Amino acid sequence: MSDRLLVLVRHGQSEWNLKNLFTGWRDPDLTPRGVDEARKAGKRLKAEGLSFDVCFTSDLKRAQDTLDLILEEMGEDNLPVICDQALNERDYGDLSGLNKDDARAKWGEEQVHIWRRSYDVPPPGGESLKDTVARALPYYVKEILPRVLRGERVLVAAHGNSLRALIMVLEKLTPDGIMKRELNTGAPVIYRLNADSTVESVLDLAD
Repeated sequence: MSDRLLVLVRHGQSEWNLKNLFTGWRDPDLTPRGVDEARKAGKRLKAEGLSFDVCFTSDLKRAQDTLDLILEEMGEDNLPVICDQALNERDYGDLSGLNKDDARAKWGEEQVHIWRRSYDVPPPGGESLKDTVARALPYYVKEILPRVLRGERVLVAAHGNSLRALIMVLEKLTPDGIMKRELNTGAPVIYRLNADSTVESVLDLAD
């Protein structure tokens, strides 16, 4: 099996996930459930016999805290951690901080659905998933992928949409396919890559 290991983990449940709010670049804490999800992810990765050389995360504390808890459970607290805005969640612009039901009441259910589920239509003042891909993917290609291909074991703790940007390429999904790709909070996805950066194997540890 390949030593080219890449593990992606969406942060644990945040306070705004719980309250059904659009979060984006806002910075709420993890809920107690989110803390448990992160710790469980660390236990699962340890049970798989995995260890890491370097970690990447976003500038947002829900992802950083998730990473810290995972590494604590694995006994790998001293690994180098690289934080970058390129891995931040999709920016929801004017929707940020709004309850999703309130947003539907203001703009209409169909319009909010388009903003949430279309690939290239951004909400007012925010990013589409296409915009998020344009931000996150070059960072992956320049900073993360070369390390994996050198044989470093890499853990990325980030967000649903910034991770979708990477998964779109890894799993060769279409824009329609990536919009349907669900990522559970705190559930690691383990990739082994071939020397040409294609996926040799994938294991999703979702419940």
